[in-house]
Amino acid sequence: MEQLMRDFFLFLAKNKTLTRLAKKYGLRFGAGRFVAGATLESSIAAIKKLNEKGMPVTIDHLGEFVDNEKEAAEMTDHCIQAIKAIAKEKLDSQLSLKMTSMGLDISDELVLRNMRKIMDEATKHNVMITIDMEDYSRCGKTLDIFKQLKKEYDNISTVIQAYLYRSLEDVQALNEYQPFLRLVKGAYKEPAKVAYPEKSDVDKNFERLIETHLLNGNYTAVATHDDEIIRFTKELVDKHSIPYDQFEFQMLYGIRVERQEQLLQEGYKMRIYVPYGNDWYGYFMRRLAERPANVMFVLKGVFGK
Repeated sequence: MEQLMRDFFLFLAKNKTLTRLAKKYGLRFGAGRFVAGATLESSIAAIKKLNEKGMPVTIDHLGEFVDNEKEAAEMTDHCIQAIKAIAKEKLDSQLSLKMTSMGLDISDELVLRNMRKIMDEATKHNVMITIDMEDYSRCGKTLDIFKQLKKEYDNISTVIQAYLYRSLEDVQALNEYQPFLRLVKGAYKEPAKVAYPEKSDVDKNFERLIETHLLNGNYTAVATHDDEIIRFTKELVDKHSIPYDQFEFQMLYGIRVERQEQLLQEGYKMRIYVPYGNDWYGYFMRRLAERPANVMFVLKGVFGK
């Protein structure tokens, strides 16, 4: 049943008609629980509230798959303005972005030009930039761009998805760069030839990635709502005396808030992934697919409970 629900929500995520309707009618029907606002300005209050609790964030302006240079330039400019807003408002925040929104599907030259503009501004204001991982077809190219930029900038990180067979090899190959990696399960529909179809295998691979990257001495963001993965991470760091400033937990805005606060109280660093923007529909559906239990959070959001 869980796999059927996952496939259903991933199917909805790609529906262009529903995407257009979602943009038109805004953050209704529970999405406002997961998305901080339609603009960064409308999201700042929520971000500051999290910061006041002791939770840093990473913000993400929702949008992907641009198909022309003008849109890529607009997304690049938005990222630059977001970095300036982080500095101006003194937010404890990083910035996440997608390569497709920077022009990945148009040309390597374009995406690198746009990324360097963003990285120059981020370096000026000491803001960490995370390159989000997208579907498998773009994985290798995304990592190649990350490696190139990592040679030029220190304040850049990326994401590795546990459901891909290639991910452990990728983590090992990236070790020479001593990277800050966000480790996640993965939220795209991929064929069995490139990704583990069973949740139990994804979980085992997730644990291997966490262990490998931490024991290599690199900073690790464990992005999960899964209590078993959280337990595994806690036991691993205790067993190997890994300092708490070498890793952090990350959770999504609006999901398992009480668990977020509990981990913070236990002394762990807890960073909240805060998305904003009108192009929220695909992100929203993938979050439901990633963890069908999230449907209950949506229902609570709809009925105000």
